[in-house]
Amino acid sequence: MSHDLSSLIKAYDVRGTVPDPFSPEVAEAVGAAFARMVVLPGGHTEVVIGNDMRETGPALVEAFTRGLTDAGVSVILIGLTSTDGLYYASGTLDLPGAMFTASHNPAQYNGIKMCHPGARPVGENSGLAEVRSTAQHYLNSSLPTPVPAAQRGTVRTEDLMSGYAAFLRSLVPLSGIRPLKVVIDAGNGMGGFIVPLVLGTAAGLPELPLEIVPLYFELDGNFPNHEANPLDPANIVDLQAAVVAHGADLGIAFDGDADRCFFVDETGRAVSGSAVTTLVGLRELAKEQAAGREATIIHNLITSKAVPEMLNAAGARTVRTRVGHSFIKAQMAAENAVFGGEHSAHYYYRDFWFADTGMLTALHVLAALGTAQGNMSDLALMYEPYAASGEINSTVADVERATARVVEAYRRAYPEVVLDHLDGVTVSHWDVPGGPRWWFSLRPSNTEPLLRLNVEAADEDVMEKVRDDVLSLIRA
Repeated sequence: MSHDLSSLIKAYDVRGTVPDPFSPEVAEAVGAAFARMVVLPGGHTEVVIGNDMRETGPALVEAFTRGLTDAGVSVILIGLTSTDGLYYASGTLDLPGAMFTASHNPAQYNGIKMCHPGARPVGENSGLAEVRSTAQHYLNSSLPTPVPAAQRGTVRTEDLMSGYAAFLRSLVPLSGIRPLKVVIDAGNGMGGFIVPLVLGTAAGLPELPLEIVPLYFELDGNFPNHEANPLDPANIVDLQAAVVAHGADLGIAFDGDADRCFFVDETGRAVSGSAVTTLVGLRELAKEQAAGREATIIHNLITSKAVPEMLNAAGARTVRTRVGHSFIKAQMAAENAVFGGEHSAHYYYRDFWFADTGMLTALHVLAALGTAQGNMSDLALMYEPYAASGEINSTVADVERATARVVEAYRRAYPEVVLDHLDGVTVSHWDVPGGPRWWFSLRPSNTEPLLRLNVEAADEDVMEKVRDDVLSLIRA
């Protein structure tokens, strides 16, 4: 079989359908390349590996492990885990890591998220391009000759998940909150494995004042109930209904590898990622201020204007960055930021090796709600003062031409607008004296002929008008 890794190994990770293009043969070549391009040059001789519940995971892990051990690299297998569980392992052991998951993708997919020691990402500019080209060379010719038997890497298993649960609990204690009833939709993904460890007593931790109503906790990589992608509103319908039916205080949904989490309030209404960014950002800021330290918080360019407004007013320094976890993580480390948030429900923490973790975010939201006077809807309303469209995708024949058409029309109609080209283009009328406050962002997809539109305005009717006008120009 001929292999072309260009569509499988992209800017951030490995991800594709199994077995074509992602086969055990490819996984072995990637493991061999990872050993020689990232692990050994970094002065390391061990790698920690975890996997989610997908049925294809064990065979791919075995092949990847063989590629490592044949190069003289030893492997620590931690078994079933969430992606942030693998980051915990990489961080606490200070070792390179590999997580076998395709996150929220359908059942026929699998993938690998690789990291340097300390959970630092292996991306296009930090080793992944070299892994791709080297693995491609191995597949086109042959794998390197294994090192002599006496120098082969060893394989051992280790259970780190109890330590993971205890570590997260130490960052956000919940013992003093009021009792809460919480519906949690794991989507048959890894949330069903980590919730009992962190929020329950499965890891031997003390019981918390939480009544958990579980939805789809059974691990099943075929996702029989709904896709494990809570960003799609269709996939949180069951959660919303269950929150109302059970009279719960809160609903939480995890994606397939449980590195992202989403929230719905007691009425079943979804809480935006921007509101969660502000809520958690203020908590992390208060912790820094109590220790006499200044705090920097990162947010991407399509979070709500309320995020920097509220955080700045409370004393934080905020830094705006482009969309994408590799950019956020790099900016987090460069700024030594205490926290970073994205609209897509990725949340990053300095105290978690600058990596993203859904469960730590869930702990923060539970702590905030458990010490608040009002309901979750009251908290959400406080942090969501503006009207937002959410992300709207449009398929277009020529992305650049469609973008130019929109920009030109708005520059003619509103000469006072401010243009920003940090990531695609942002057109802002927010700070124009006396005018209606609105902005919109147009970003091209890296892999498809799509334009992604986000609109926000101080008023709902203004947001809807801008949204509809821009969409008509895009789709003209």
